[in-house]
Amino acid sequence: MTDIIVKDSNGNILVDGDSVTLTKDLKVKGSGGASLKRGTKIKNIRLTDDPAEIECNAPGIKGLVLRTEFLKKA
Repeated sequence: MTDIIVKDSNGNILVDGDSVTLTKDLKVKGSGGASLKRGTKIKNIRLTDDPAEIECNAPGIKGLVLRTEFLKKA
């Protein structure tokens, strides 16, 4: 099995438990119109099988999947 390398928008390697910051305002589907603002810090991320996505809990929103192209390592 090969290890999946997950990188943020700046090319930094991400691992389970890292903190990241959003680089763009994002609308959250299925949350009743909630959105995440640029600069929001998200702690304790979890990697997925897809190197372009991570799982996390944002302030007020649980069970979120975010694309790594909109994140930078905090």
